[in-house]
Amino acid sequence: MSISFDKALGIHEQALNFRAQRAEVLANNIANADTPNFKARDLEFSAVLAEQSQQRDSGMRMQRTHEQHFALEGVEVADPALRFRGAMHASLDQNSVDMQQEQARYAENAVQFQASFTFLNSKFKGLMGALRGE
Repeated sequence: MSISFDKALGIHEQALNFRAQRAEVLANNIANADTPNFKARDLEFSAVLAEQSQQRDSGMRMQRTHEQHFALEGVEVADPALRFRGAMHASLDQNSVDMQQEQARYAENAVQFQASFTFLNSKFKGLMGALRGE
C-alpha cells in the first residue's frame, strides 16, 4: 500500500506556501512605505482556499488543445487573491501603506506560518511512526 502525501498532509502544505507568499507581499508593502503613489496589497486566504477547492472539485485546468497553441510553461496568471488595500488615512503622497497595520499583519502571518509548520511537522512525525510500526 502506498502513501499519498496529498491526502496524508492535508492542506498544511498549501497553507505554508500561502503564508510564505503573503509574507513576501507584506514585506514589499513595508519596504515601500515611503514610496509615493504606492498602493498596499494583501493576499486573502479565503480566496486562495476557494480557488484550491474549486480546482480540486472541477478538475479543470488550462491545457494545450492544439499544437499551434502557446505552451503554458513560464506563463504567470494574475493571482486572484492578490488585492489592493484601501488607505486607512489620507496621505499627501497617495501612499496607502500604514506601517503599524503592516507590521501587525506581518507578525500575525508569522504566527500562522509557525502554526501551519507545527501541524505539518506533527503529520510527518505520525507518518514516521506509522512507517516504523510504533
